[in-house]
Amino acid sequence: MTLQDLEYGDDLFTEERLLMCDKVLDNYLNQLILLQETKHPEGIMKAVEGIVISFNELNDANDYFIETMEREELAEFIDKAARLAGLEIEEDQDITEEWREW
Repeated sequence: MTLQDLEYGDDLFTEERLLMCDKVLDNYLNQLILLQETKHPEGIMKAVEGIVISFNELNDANDYFIETMEREELAEFIDKAARLAGLEIEEDQDITEEWREW
């Protein structure tokens, strides 16, 4: 989901939706920054749960704009950020699956 998508006329990715997504992603990253020093796995997973639920709600309220490619990119981003914050999990484990509806 980028402004480039808007340039190509993709009406799923309106500027408003992109800004809402940015807000959710920023909140997640800010939570992880606060947890980074303690590397507290429960806190990191709570942040993961929060971002996934936020995207569930956004997707539901906005005509289900999260499709396959976006789902994969979001899940990968959420996973990488959690690992950088100190979460230690199996390499192939999908940490979003438990809550993800998109």
